Amino acid sequence: MTKKFFLDEHGCAKNQVDGEIIISNLILAGYERTERAEDADFIVINSCGFIESAKKESLDALVGARKIFPKKKIIFAGCLAQRYSEIFKTELPEADGIFGNGDLNLIADVAKKVLQGKRTVLAPEQAGVNYAERLVNLSFENSVYVKITEGCSNHCAFCAIPLIRGELRSRPSQDLLAEIKSLLRRGIFEINLVGQDLAAYGTEKTFVRGKEKTRSPLYSLLEKISALKGNFWVRLLYIHPDHFPLDILELLKKDSRLLAYFDIPFQSGDDEIIRAMNRKSTQKNYVELVRKIRDALPNAAIRTTFLTGFPGENENAFANTLGFLKKIRADWAGAFCYSKEDGTLAAKMKNPVPKKIAAARQKILLSAQEKIAAENLARRIKNEEGENLEYEVLIEEVFSEEKGESFAIGRAWFQAPDVDGNFVVRFDGEDEAARALVKPGRVVRAKALGVRGVDIDSVLIP
Repeated sequence: MTKKFFLDEHGCAKNQVDGEIIISNLILAGYERTERAEDADFIVINSCGFIESAKKESLDALVGARKIFPKKKIIFAGCLAQRYSEIFKTELPEADGIFGNGDLNLIADVAKKVLQGKRTVLAPEQAGVNYAERLVNLSFENSVYVKITEGCSNHCAFCAIPLIRGELRSRPSQDLLAEIKSLLRRGIFEINLVGQDLAAYGTEKTFVRGKEKTRSPLYSLLEKISALKGNFWVRLLYIHPDHFPLDILELLKKDSRLLAYFDIPFQSGDDEIIRAMNRKSTQKNYVELVRKIRDALPNAAIRTTFLTGFPGENENAFANTLGFLKKIRADWAGAFCYSKEDGTLAAKMKNPVPKKIAAARQKILLSAQEKIAAENLARRIKNEEGENLEYEVLIEEVFSEEKGESFAIGRAWFQAPDVDGNFVVRFDGEDEAARALVKPGRVVRAKALGVRGVDIDSVLIP
């Protein structure tokens, strides 16, 4: 009888790609995936090890699964398993197997041993970029993440990624293009390029440069993607601000399928804290970067994140960060409290900030951003002539209300999956043509009507 498995996914989009590879490798090895943990012969928990709250969530999932399913086999996989594999050999009895993310193609071997009753710990060294033909997509329909790099060599003082995933490695452009072509043939509409830092793509290798003008490796990759035919979106997620490749802006001006959406985690707006984070720039340079982007692409959407409570962040430093947020007026911004991570540069720094103060500062930033986001969204409702704007919207979910009025949740080009606001698309649920049109994974035309919190209210254009 075929053994069944259940994947419990945690962490970021990059970890989601790993989860999809784990699922695919297990299916190809003859195992059957189930979406009900109670029906599984073994459970794989794909853990996150980035910050303290994420680590706790993953460990709680393991303890909870063991309590609910005392006789099932459980493999604790992913970033946290990779980072603490030696410790977990003896200190994590709830797991029947420990499997890191250095080589995901070995998951079937680990599963086989675990099912035979052999407690197995395997955390291969980080090398290359994990890849397999993904048979399952854990995102909403017709949206997918494509990992173009693995690891990171920036070594920001607060970040444990190099300790978990190693130094930067880039996938060859021909491999990426082959995967993207395959996804487009399957009808995938949205390609979200992910990595710890897309700006670093290809920088650890020697690329062929033009004689007249040096192009960034990311430009070269996007140029090749732009040459592909078809209607699709390509979104860039996470670009380190210290080496943002400005040459890509001219490509995005030429091809609207390459979305003018930039996820640039500035983390701080105070020069001293920026330097303490092992970053090389200044608030002035960051403001200038945003100006250059908007000069080239006036309609650009910018997402960022901030870290509150970094060691040494005093009231003046926080005020500079708040002022910086108000200067750049990001479309979307998140704020997170600093988490002390073993082995990072910041873990040894003095002048820690109390957690309550970090949380209060986080709340202040998010409150300021809420107002900025609403004002920015309002400018996306009408054009200069006062006419309501129309957008392509990728539908994620469809809902029905009473009296035939229905609505769907989707996203326009300036809204990234899972982290930004949405489009609420209203339509007549009694109209057969509308019902046939508005389905998950479909792209529809919608007229923007107004702003509701972080969402845009709209009506379907048949």
